[in-house]
Amino acid sequence: MPKVHVFARAHINTDEIIPARHLTSDVESELAKFAMEDYDKTFVSRVEKGDIIVAGPDFGCGSSREHAIWAIRGAGIAAVIAPNFARIYYRNSLNNGFLALECEGIVEAFRDGDEADLNLKAGTITNKRSGEVLTFVPVAQFALDVQKAGGWLEYMKGHSQAELEAESLEAVSTEGGHHA
Repeated sequence: MPKVHVFARAHINTDEIIPARHLTSDVESELAKFAMEDYDKTFVSRVEKGDIIVAGPDFGCGSSREHAIWAIRGAGIAAVIAPNFARIYYRNSLNNGFLALECEGIVEAFRDGDEADLNLKAGTITNKRSGEVLTFVPVAQFALDVQKAGGWLEYMKGHSQAELEAESLEAVSTEGGHHA
């Protein structure tokens, strides 16, 4: 059962996710060593593969850097759930096949270390401690397909130009972040 790591503050930026001084590599396992270190120095030592970050609104604001996704995924994080995301972070997540899920009330529903049951098909996350179930913005099948492929580039390799041109993202964003 994945554990939740709560970063409740709003506007956690990409420099806090992976400090610029560590942008010397594009290897996830190298970047992972420094994930969230300026926010929580013990974070990486506590993460287990498949864990989830619960974050405040506008997660991933600041510089456009895919390293922010690579660092936390390399550390073992399977998804970030927040009320909304900075537009560029959300798009980088999608392009890299990483789950950025929008869910109102998520920060209030979890404590650091709680276990969670994430059900992508049902669009729910359940706090195993409290029993509270929250519904998140549905993940479009296209986004799940990109995730399964390992990112946009891998997804493109497996599809013809006509198939790619026919794809669309149907999910609607919540109040902030990446909506147009």
